[in-house]
Amino acid sequence: MFRELQRKNKQISGEECIQVLKQETRGVLSVIGDDGYPYGMPMNHWYNDEDGKIYFHSGKGGHRLDALEKCDKVSFCTYDKGYRNTGDWALVVKSVIVFGRIRVIEDLDTVIAVTTKLSHKFTSDEEYIRNEIEQHAHRTILLQLTPEHICGKLVTES
Repeated sequence: MFRELQRKNKQISGEECIQVLKQETRGVLSVIGDDGYPYGMPMNHWYNDEDGKIYFHSGKGGHRLDALEKCDKVSFCTYDKGYRNTGDWALVVKSVIVFGRIRVIEDLDTVIAVTTKLSHKFTSDEEYIRNEIEQHAHRTILLQLTPEHICGKLVTES
């Protein structure tokens, strides 16, 4: 069902893909938007080792949710910070694409638990995290992406 990479010599392992998903803080979530146009948006994410799913927080309305009501199939792309080989201008990055299906989670306890873990990717300031969750959790939902296919590769800019 999912295409294989054409340049297999650039493919990274599943474990490397998961590491990128765990370490990086943001990527682009793409849905099938209005009139069949792709709609991609930058999103913060959290990869859960326990269930292998990727979580995003969202408000309770808008283009993204309207699109997901019509079709739950999405792709999510992220990449690491990369490196440059000595004397070379080109950046070398590991990129990861996830294909899967999203479901909306509105249960407040789950929203609080997951958004707390997501927040720890950005700050260890417990007071800030607690205040943000107290102020915004009631109007937040989670998007839970269940991966159906994950692939990644080592890309050199050129």
